[in-house]
Amino acid sequence: MRFNDRAEAGRQLARELQDLRGKDIVVLGLPRGGVPVANEVALALDAPLDVIVVRKLGLPFQRELGMGAIGEDGVRVLNSEVMRSAGIGEADMLAVERRERSELELRTRRFRGERPRVPLQGRTAVVVDDGVATGSTALAACEVARALGASRVVLAVPVASSYAIAELAGAADELVCLDTPRSFFSVGQSYRDFSETSDTEVVDLLDSAAGRPNQVAP
Repeated sequence: MRFNDRAEAGRQLARELQDLRGKDIVVLGLPRGGVPVANEVALALDAPLDVIVVRKLGLPFQRELGMGAIGEDGVRVLNSEVMRSAGIGEADMLAVERRERSELELRTRRFRGERPRVPLQGRTAVVVDDGVATGSTALAACEVARALGASRVVLAVPVASSYAIAELAGAADELVCLDTPRSFFSVGQSYRDFSETSDTEVVDLLDSAAGRPNQVAP
């Protein structure tokens, strides 16, 4: 399956999520490429749109291996088993968190500006990305959404590797994926136009969504 661009992928994804229309949901795009996809989902489901900005906490000596993740409002989720097996103490973890927290706050201000975060407490969070290769960022986003108060988490992506599908098992209450290519090389192989999404495009989409009536918190 190939998509013309992220907008088309979002429209196709929305058709698989129609059972959520009319429910108390918030659509959360992972910046940057996930936001154009999420925007189409939010439009089709008449739901509020927001970004979910997360940062993985990698081990100090092996950053690609996550020992947890952080999100807005001071949210932190840790994998105590990974920390214990790697011999990571609180001081080491806090040093990594300080570095990643600074970057998270910078990215959050860039994308959201002065707009408050759309509340997730007691609602269904629909986490959307343009595709998933390894699953580490999507996993962090699901964990952070739950920590921010979401009562249910749906992960929705147009394409994912079979490896990521296995890694994400149990991360969300529901996983919706349109295509899992047998020969997966990259997310971009499923798009005719996979040009980079700019910060400006993300901000423009969020600004536009902020003016919709459904963006008001319940």
